[in-house]
Amino acid sequence: MTFTQWLIFILIIQIIHGLGTWKLYKKAGTNAWEAFVPIYNAVILMKIINRPWWWTILLFVPIVNLIMFPVVWVETARSFGKNTYQDTLLAIVSLGFYNFYLNYVADVSHIENRDLHPKSSSGDWVSSILFAIVAATIVHTYFVQPFTIPSSSLEKSLLVGDFLFVSKVNYGARVPMTTVAMPMVHDTIPKLNVKSYLFNDHKDENETSWKNKLQLPYMRLPGFEDIERNDIVVFNQPADTLLDMNNFNPDRNYYKPIDKKTNLVKRCVGVPGDSLQVKDGYVYINGKKNELPERAQLQFSFDITFQGQISSDEQVYRILKRYDITDRIGFDPEKETYFVQATETNAAKAKDHPNIASITKRITPPDLNQNLFPRAPQYPWSYNNFGPIYIPEEGKTVKLNTEVLPLYRRIIEEYEHNDLKVNGNQITINGKPADSYTFKQNYYWMMGDNRNNSIDARAWGYVPFDHVVGKPVLIWMSWDGLKNPRWERWFTTVSGSGKATSFLIPFLILIAVIFGYTKWRKRNKA
Repeated sequence: MTFTQWLIFILIIQIIHGLGTWKLYKKAGTNAWEAFVPIYNAVILMKIINRPWWWTILLFVPIVNLIMFPVVWVETARSFGKNTYQDTLLAIVSLGFYNFYLNYVADVSHIENRDLHPKSSSGDWVSSILFAIVAATIVHTYFVQPFTIPSSSLEKSLLVGDFLFVSKVNYGARVPMTTVAMPMVHDTIPKLNVKSYLFNDHKDENETSWKNKLQLPYMRLPGFEDIERNDIVVFNQPADTLLDMNNFNPDRNYYKPIDKKTNLVKRCVGVPGDSLQVKDGYVYINGKKNELPERAQLQFSFDITFQGQISSDEQVYRILKRYDITDRIGFDPEKETYFVQATETNAAKAKDHPNIASITKRITPPDLNQNLFPRAPQYPWSYNNFGPIYIPEEGKTVKLNTEVLPLYRRIIEEYEHNDLKVNGNQITINGKPADSYTFKQNYYWMMGDNRNNSIDARAWGYVPFDHVVGKPVLIWMSWDGLKNPRWERWFTTVSGSGKATSFLIPFLILIAVIFGYTKWRKRNKA
């Protein structure tokens, strides 16, 4: 929906609310017209149901309001003496239209200064759960979101089994675009394997645009910093408009809302305005080699040949583990070599082991199958040697022709919602001939530190700013295969200079002090 459509929708809701409650407003000692005035009617309603005014704000917070509306419906009924389980059920099941019955049929009176405490222990339990969900949803959506590292694309910097806290406030919290969804659940409801949100994700052949029913336009709250080069960023995968995540060719008959696309975490190696190129796995920005932070450790693919008496794969694993080479160990029976991911430093050290005959860095050939961005024959790039490309910046203009169009086509069509057509050498955008294009938002280039074991921007291209979720700030827990805790990584910061330091002990001391103080205070009061 556009802003205009949403405005009309909200006004319709206000009229329905007014028609269903104006008599109740009068019975509560206010004017009937106050039931029809947007926002103001909610403030007055909070007085009628004897609840704080700031509940009005929660009614306009996406996702949170899905919980608050049923609460307000029930509270309205109770404010007019309808306290039974049947009344509560009718208020919720009727989606608030039970108010029409109270307004026009039932003989009710307003209960001023009613007791807000639930009449039963079950009511108290339900109220506590509801407001715990509201509080958690607000924190999860607008402040901090927990995130788990699912793959080894940032291995050595972030490990599989790291549990992160991702800050939404650094880059500005994105207002949920999918308005009807289960709180704190992403794409699919666990165990049930069904979508967690209401959205029309299919498009008929004759349609020219997606049906964004009940979708809010993109909005973001102000942040206090911009994404900087080499920041680790959590974002929604741009190519996740697919049924099959392993296939990066867009399927135009399947669509996910931006905020329901798969969450990924990568390092931002290119920011808007950069000219970027990958040479032998190393990133060059504007012609200069990108200098990574001290904690970042690049890994590459190596072939290792062993010599001497090697009796088992377990022995191979033990040898490699001495040099911290533990990621993606495979064996090629034809060449009798092991295939591993390792830093160049660790690979150089491992060469000195008497059982290792050779270690050779793999350099991938150009991708003749065109499985890399932008999937055009004029750009036969590889994972190790890629580009150069320009990272689009908001407000900047590039020249367009059929040679460079593959680099920007997805931006123009998918991310910035234009109708683009090509007829021979003629490019038209929204029905007009075009030889240039001006970008409407910033774009970023996200890559993994595990250079040959990371499906990243080299596969699906630029990441729009409206896909950015937040910035990982803390590793609060870390497990090796969910069996052994990595205590040295618990409560360590994601960014920073020098070796990461665990704040687990100070955290436990703080918890113990708070717990002890609370117990002492209660005993003192008693």
